[in-house]
Amino acid sequence: MRNHSRASIIRFVLLGSLLLLPAFMYGGTVLAEGAAGGYQPGSSGVTLPSLSLSFVNSDKPQDVVGVLRIIMMLTVLSLAPAILIMMTSFTRIVIVLSFLRQALGTQQMPPNQIIVGLSLFLSFFVMAPTIKTINSTALEPYLSGQMEQSVAFANAEAPIREFMFKQTREKDLELFLSLSKEKKPETREQVPTWVLVPSFIISELKTAFQIGFMLYLPFLVLDMVVASVLMAMGMMMLPPVLISLPFKLLLFVLVDGWELIVGSLVRSFG
Repeated sequence: MRNHSRASIIRFVLLGSLLLLPAFMYGGTVLAEGAAGGYQPGSSGVTLPSLSLSFVNSDKPQDVVGVLRIIMMLTVLSLAPAILIMMTSFTRIVIVLSFLRQALGTQQMPPNQIIVGLSLFLSFFVMAPTIKTINSTALEPYLSGQMEQSVAFANAEAPIREFMFKQTREKDLELFLSLSKEKKPETREQVPTWVLVPSFIISELKTAFQIGFMLYLPFLVLDMVVASVLMAMGMMMLPPVLISLPFKLLLFVLVDGWELIVGSLVRSFG
């Protein structure tokens, strides 16, 4: 009973975040149109809800349930960024780009804001088909009153689970299934979401570190060559990084490194 309650809470928080993602994107589109002058108030049919706050004593269970729902929604809003990051392609992309900066040895170039921003936009690009499916099959029918909340949650859960299953290794999934002491499922549909999410994160970390190791190799070889040449010339007091950095940048530019890395990252989610 305790496991069922815990799974229900985790599922509510996860799926609530999933339903909020298309809404955030749609809201950003409306605001952008308004800033450009192409949006007229009331033309989209979206109205802002009114808010009334009061503190009264009540013995009705319905009032208590309403307060608990508000608390749960505030929890979802506060945890939504971290949840969405962990359930999308953001983890792999930001780690690989961080490895690339360290391999180049450019210290804080590109800055953290650039790396995080690029990772976010690449994540939106990779997750666009999944977000569109959630929006069309869950969010829009639910907001129009054509679908109940439980059905909307189930429809929103299916696309993101399909994405995570494609990127999750069976070994990592078996690890968390054994740790959870749950009965071994016969199909993917029987795998709980709260077991799938950490399995997906571990798989993403492993994949990101593998790609980062492959990125380090050519730059490591270049560092070793420069260090050997400096030692042969008797310049042992000169840091090899000062000499190898321009050659690293030249090599990265000549091979069009950004196109190769970004293209390989996006294709790795196919």
